[in-house]
Amino acid sequence: MSELFGHDQTVKTLYHAEKSGRLHHAWLLAGPRGIGKRLWADKVAAWLLASAVNSDFRKNAPVNNIAVPDHHPTLSLIKAGSHPDLLRLERLFRDSKEQERARNITVDQVRGIQRLFSTTPALSFRRIVIIDSIDDLERAAANALLKNLEEPPAGTIFLLISHAVTRLLPTIRSRCRILRFQALDDSDVLKALRQNLPEANEEELVSLVKISQGAPGYGLKFSGLDIATLDRSMNDLIKKGDSDLSLRSQLAQSLALKSAQGRYEAFLEQAPARIAAEAHHLTGERLARAIHLWEKARQLANEAISLSLDPQATVFTLAGLLARLAPTDRFGKR
Repeated sequence: MSELFGHDQTVKTLYHAEKSGRLHHAWLLAGPRGIGKRLWADKVAAWLLASAVNSDFRKNAPVNNIAVPDHHPTLSLIKAGSHPDLLRLERLFRDSKEQERARNITVDQVRGIQRLFSTTPALSFRRIVIIDSIDDLERAAANALLKNLEEPPAGTIFLLISHAVTRLLPTIRSRCRILRFQALDDSDVLKALRQNLPEANEEELVSLVKISQGAPGYGLKFSGLDIATLDRSMNDLIKKGDSDLSLRSQLAQSLALKSAQGRYEAFLEQAPARIAAEAHHLTGERLARAIHLWEKARQLANEAISLSLDPQATVFTLAGLLARLAPTDRFGKR
């Protein structure tokens, strides 16, 4: 199982709750996408299940450590997807090719929890239900889950992942203890990316850290797309401007290709973010101009996909907004 970076406080909270015998039966893991909530849930589930079978491995472990030895049989069962006391619910794939998932977690899937509860735990007194994510439950499924949360069998722990906790039914929130997860700092993002992308060079990793914005899972989406080169192009536009339109024209042509769809989407994400980052270093009129440029870039980037805007024209315009950040000389030229 991959190493977990960051989230030390959430680990500490659950660790001490379990150690004190006051482990709540339902935990709502709230925070942005891509920051490691699923990995956290997997590691906590393995630790809780392994501890319930045999806690000897914890005797010499440091406080707040939830690592389970690789040779532990509980971990082997989980890796094989065959642990009888662990149930994961997520959106199912639409077909055997596993390229597209269903829109929601269905009520029939949630009813599987009740089938699990109809028998006693197989290996210990404890069982775990992970839902990734609870935001994906259809209405009937959310109501079915509520019934399970109200009176779960003893030893049951729910780990409910949410990217938008305020949208959940208040009745579900009220039955859970909320753990709030924050975006990771750049050093932890870099460690997570290195772990998942051992072949990536340092320049590419640094560029992916920038686009991750504290969520390594988000940065991984753009791996293998030569984000470093895209990053250099944006730097040139911001620092040097583009008086002859050549930089923006070249960038627009390259990102308009069908084969460049991933890089195009990355550019749409990054262009407004780069303007916002640049604005932090500005004051006065330059700051006001940067804020105006950011607003225009954000609106255009948000509309580009939903309105099927022409990619070449969209990139050309966004690149022009980046170029307008370039400092001017005393004659007002960039």
